[in-house]
Amino acid sequence: MQDRGWWFGSALSGALVVLAGAFGAHALAGQLTPRLMSAFETGVRYQAWHTLALLAVLAWRASRPLAGQRLALGLWGAGMLLFSGSLYAMAFTGMRQLGMVTPFGGVLLMAGWLALAASVRRARPGDQSPSGSA
Repeated sequence: MQDRGWWFGSALSGALVVLAGAFGAHALAGQLTPRLMSAFETGVRYQAWHTLALLAVLAWRASRPLAGQRLALGLWGAGMLLFSGSLYAMAFTGMRQLGMVTPFGGVLLMAGWLALAASVRRARPGDQSPSGSA
């Protein structure tokens, strides 16, 4: 199966989204300041949306692999780790300095979308993984 590791990682990310959302709603409710709770929820929301995006691109790659799709997957994976991960860590530790990492994750998430846009823009009708760099 092509992209097996990405499918596995996306499934784990989806499970983590559910776990983090439930943990935030039940265990963290009332334990965090409203600002830290909001940061935690933002991390969950962004991870959820980008996990769905990963799955969509993986399904698309199964039928029409294009150069740049894998780059978008990698940028989103790293972006979720830095963006959501830093927000989760900040919420758990209260260390506001971790918030300095969050914008770097956001830039990676945006770069993933731009890489995907460039991939689509460069594709020609009927292209199937030009130059093997999909």
